[in-house]
Amino acid sequence: MKLTSPIDYYLEPGYIFFSKVAATARTVVGSCVVVCLWDKSLKYGAMGHYLFPMTRDPKEATARYGNVAIPELVRLMEEAGCTRTSLVAQILGGARPADSATCDIAEQNVALARDLLARKAIKVLSEDVGGTMGRKLVFNTGTGEVAVLKVHRLRRSDWMP
Repeated sequence: MKLTSPIDYYLEPGYIFFSKVAATARTVVGSCVVVCLWDKSLKYGAMGHYLFPMTRDPKEATARYGNVAIPELVRLMEEAGCTRTSLVAQILGGARPADSATCDIAEQNVALARDLLARKAIKVLSEDVGGTMGRKLVFNTGTGEVAVLKVHRLRRSDWMP
C-alpha cells in the first residue's frame, strides 16, 4: 500500500474527509470510531471520525456524533455520483479504555456504525474494533486500503500531525 499521495490529510476527531482524487487520510482513535467509505467504481473515498454514538439535539448535530457523521459521509459520496451498490465500508476503533470497567461508549459507537451501514445497505468489508488498544490509521482513498497500527498507549503527540 502506498502511504504517500499528493494529498496527505490529518483528520481530527469530530470531522469528515472526502476526496475524489487519491489521498492519504490519517487519524488516531481510542474509544472513537472511524468509518471509511470507498466507491469501488469511481475510486472516491471518505473518512469520518466520531466521538459519540448519537445526539438528538439539533444544536449538537455535528460530525462528533455517529448518527450525524455516517449519513453525512453517505450523502457526500452520493452527491459526488457514487451509488450505494458501489460503496464499501470499513469500521475501525471502539477500544475500551483499559482502566474503565463501566464505559460502554466504545461498544455503542461500533454498534451504531454497524446498524446505520446495514440500514443503508452498505457492505462492511472489514472491521478492526474493540479491545483495549488505540489505533493509528492511514486510509488511502485511491485504493480503499487501510493500514492499522495498534498501540498500548496513545500519547498527545499521536493526535497531531
